This record gives sequence, structure tokens and C-alpha cells, in this order.
Amino acid sequence: MQQPQSQPWINAGTLASIQEKGHKLIHGGIAVFYHEQQVYAVDNRCPHLGFPLHMGSLCDGILTCHWHHARFDVCSGGTLDPWADDVPSYAVKIENGVVWVNPHPKQANSIEKHILRLREGLEQNLGLVIAKAVVGLVEAGVPAAKIMQVGIHFGTVYGRGWNSGLTILTAMANVLPKLDKAGTILALYQGLLHVARNSSGAAARHLLKPLPESDVPFERLTEWYRNCIEVRDTQGAERVLLTAIHQGASLEQISEMMLIAVTDHFYLDGGHTFDFHNKAFEAIDLIGEEHTEQTLTSLVRLLANPTRSEELHQWQSPVNLVAPLKEAFAQLDSLPLAAPYTNISAEDEQKMVEQLLSDEPLATVNLVTELLKSGAHPAQLAQLVALAAAERIVGFHTQNDFGDWLSVLHTFTYAHAVHERLRRSSHPLLIRAIYHGLIRIYLDRFLNIPAARRPDGSAVPDVDTTCPERLLEILDQRQQVKEAARWTVGYLHAGGNPDALLNTLGHALLREDAEFHSFQMYEAAVAEYDRWAMRSDAFATRAGETMLLAATRYLAAHAPTPREQPHMAQIAVRLHRGERLFEEA
Repeated sequence: MQQPQSQPWINAGTLASIQEKGHKLIHGGIAVFYHEQQVYAVDNRCPHLGFPLHMGSLCDGILTCHWHHARFDVCSGGTLDPWADDVPSYAVKIENGVVWVNPHPKQANSIEKHILRLREGLEQNLGLVIAKAVVGLVEAGVPAAKIMQVGIHFGTVYGRGWNSGLTILTAMANVLPKLDKAGTILALYQGLLHVARNSSGAAARHLLKPLPESDVPFERLTEWYRNCIEVRDTQGAERVLLTAIHQGASLEQISEMMLIAVTDHFYLDGGHTFDFHNKAFEAIDLIGEEHTEQTLTSLVRLLANPTRSEELHQWQSPVNLVAPLKEAFAQLDSLPLAAPYTNISAEDEQKMVEQLLSDEPLATVNLVTELLKSGAHPAQLAQLVALAAAERIVGFHTQNDFGDWLSVLHTFTYAHAVHERLRRSSHPLLIRAIYHGLIRIYLDRFLNIPAARRPDGSAVPDVDTTCPERLLEILDQRQQVKEAARWTVGYLHAGGNPDALLNTLGHALLREDAEFHSFQMYEAAVAEYDRWAMRSDAFATRAGETMLLAATRYLAAHAPTPREQPHMAQIAVRLHRGERLFEEA
């Protein structure tokens, strides 16, 4: 019999032949089943991990995959086990004893369906469901900001406030321009997966209300907010914040209000508090200001009981580092909010970095104060602090305790966050954050004694610049910090494309079961590298190399891992492509 020309249906054979065996595989990887006097058709690949469903069992209308025992309604394809995802089902008709199958699924994988599945994956912390949704959305051309928006909304509604998962997601959204499509899928998946892990299963966070019919000047709201934070009154702080938003304060004003309160105390929670605030504002830049209330109120709880570093012994003894900073801050009060800033020369930049890395913290404080008073732009000073912090990572010796990688990492990512905020605002009270960072660089000095030797490009063997993937091979072995750094310097000095290297470093991160700080490291290094790449002088070139070296060494120290998380994303990609995962030679 000829297939009807008006219908693109597939001839599955005679009904009698399917009845005889109970099932049949047809073109397109579709499994046709005869069950309870009816014929059904579903995709033969289990949506969990691709096992052939025709090798499963069908009983009482339930098709069970024998590998992980995922169960599916054979009629609709709906799963009884959400971790497995639904299997596509197909319409069937019988004409003159011949079974025909429509090759188009009953439920098309529309963008709306992928977004719904993404939300469900986040709610139930289902990695494969999240991965499959991300693959479907990226392949459908959905903008990354829209995908990210789903995660940011979920993560700020549920849980106890802004967390590391939301920070990872925002950081990965920032670096997407450096990644190829495979890297983009991995970056969004990893970020969303960490959001789910931090927030799924948590109760919804209900916002308070702004002050009723309030018309308080913004300056007074700022005072109130700082006072609430000072006494750890997060509920009062949230109402003041919402009032400022409802009165129409700009995002820049609100940023200043919140970060001034953060910098009223020194280096809160090892730098995470400032960094998380910066990431939340970056998230709003990406997903839109209509998400301001939900996003920014998620930050307030971070200030309930943070560690205030001026209370720590190391900040007060054997050298009192608190009093000199307070004296410097008193001088900053006289700085204008805006000024015709002057650039620091490359020669003076070099001297500044050397001073930051010295054993003379009080002289460093005085130097920074004099530079600010003479008209130096706070953002340029913050950029140099971030560079000095990256130098600590480049000089971190592997004979140090492994956990001390976090010490130099925290200082660098904090300094990067300060640099980003001071590029947008030079309020005198925010400038205090520069000083907190330079003291941390001083306190990290023993982690460079002895300092790891920086590879010299002139003494490094030639590197094949057409194969940046060689770095991934090096990182397949544990603790290849020195060798990876040598390769990176050799690649750069041989004229290798930095963009290709950044993409490779991104894959070095995203193919691992990376912990939170590795994501921070990569994103901060990428951003700081881009700032230095805007210049072409020798100092800027070396500074850019420092960022790439710092990222390489840190990632090398934390690789390899079991790589279970990216494996899920790879399965999702292969399922989306229609590959037969269990029909390989």
C-alpha cells in the first residue's frame, strides 16, 4: 500500500507483525508497541540516559526502562519519575491492517516547554532536566539573558537570599562572549545547576513592604539603611531599601547606598559580601531593572551577621592596620564626588604594584591616599590592586597548604568586584574598599614566601599555537600547576590567540565538577584581562599575561575531578541531536 501523499506518516508494517512480537523499531528511532489491543509509539531512547526502551517492559500501560527503572505512560509519554523527563510520543493510525506513525511528536519541544522544564528542573534539583532544557533553549536561539532570568528569579525567590549559585550563574553569563556554543551550554547549565542546589526545596522568600506614603529624601534613606545594617537589623534595612526603590531612586544611587553600608566595616565575610553585591547588580544589568526588588532584597540577609575583619586579631596585631585606615578614611571625606581625574603613568603603575606587594602596609596606605588626593581615578587604583592580587596567585607556591589557594583567590575576586563597582561610581565612601583590598594583599604575603617562579617566555619551549586544546591534555593530570603555567606563557609568547586561550580555559573549568571559587577565578580573570587588553603598552601586556597565568595556575591546581556534572550536559546534547547512545560499536 502507498503512503498517503497528504500525510508525512511512516509505514510501520502490518498490525499482525507488530502483534506477533509485541514491538517494532522503525525509521527515526521510534519504538512501536502493541499493548492491550492498542498500538502506541514513543521515542526508543529513554530520556534519562538514552537506553533503548524496546528492551524494557510494558505492563498495565506503563513502559519501564530496565536500566534505571524510569516509568512512562506509553500513551502520552509522560513519566512517573520526574528525574527521567517525559519521552516523546507519536500519533498512530491503522489503515487496512497497516500501522502508520506520524514522525512528529504529539508534544513539540517548544521554547515555552523548555522554559517550563527548566523551572521544574530548578524546583526539583534535577540536573539532567536542567541540562536538556538549556540545550533546547540554546539550540532554539533563545538569548542567554532570558535563560539566566529564569534562574535568577528562582534563586532569589527561594532560599535565604543571594548565594554562591546565583553568583556562579551571573559570572558564567558574563563570560559567554568568550565561549563557543558548547561552552555556552556548559556555562549556563553549570550556573543553573548550582542555583538549584542552593535553592531547591527551600521556602519562598516573601518581600516586606516599603514605608507607607513615604517621601523621605534619599540621603536620609541612606543614613537609615546604614544604621539598620550597623545594628544587624535586616528587616528594617529591607523596608528602607524597598522604599528607596519605590521612590524612584536610580540603580546607581541604590548601589551606592548598599555598598557604602557594606564598606562601613572591613572586608566583610572574607570579601564575599562585596563580591555578591557586585554580582547582583551585574545580574540586573543582564536581565533588566524590572527584577530590581526581588534581586536586591536577596542581599540584605548577607548583612545579618557577617565577619567584620577589623575585629580579627590579624588586622590589629602585630601591626595595627585598623587605625591607619580610619585616619586615611577621614581624609577621603574631603574628596569631591566627581573630579577631572588624571591617569597614572605606566611607570608609576609599576611602582604602585611593587608597593602593594611589599612588606610596608602603612607606606602603601599613605601612597594610595596621596594618589587619590592628587586626582588619580579610584577605578585605576582598584585595577592595580586587582593586578597585585593576581600576582599573589601567580606567585603562590604549591608547597603551601592546599586550602590557602582560597586566601589568595578571595583577595583577587574581591579586588575585581571593587574595580567593577568603582568603574561605575567614585563615591568617597566606596573608595574605602580599595584600602580593605590592599591590606588583604599585605596579609597574603607569606603565601609568596618562597614565591613560585614565573615562567620566562624566552626560556619556554615553542608551543603549537594552532592547538590550544593541548592545555586540556595537561590538565587531565593532577597538580600540573607548573607545566600548565609554562605552556600558557609559551603559547602567548609564540603569538597564540588570547581569545582561543580564554575559550580553552573556559572549557578547562566547565568540564570539571568545579567548586564555587573556580568559577569566580575564571570570570574575574577574564574581565580583568579584557580591561588590560584595551591598552597596548608593555605594562598592560604583562598585566594581561598575569591574569591568564593566575587563572591557569588556579584551575590546574583544582583539576581533574570526576567530571560527573558536565557528563550530564553531554548526554543532553547527544539526546537532543538524536544520537543512539547505546548503539555504538
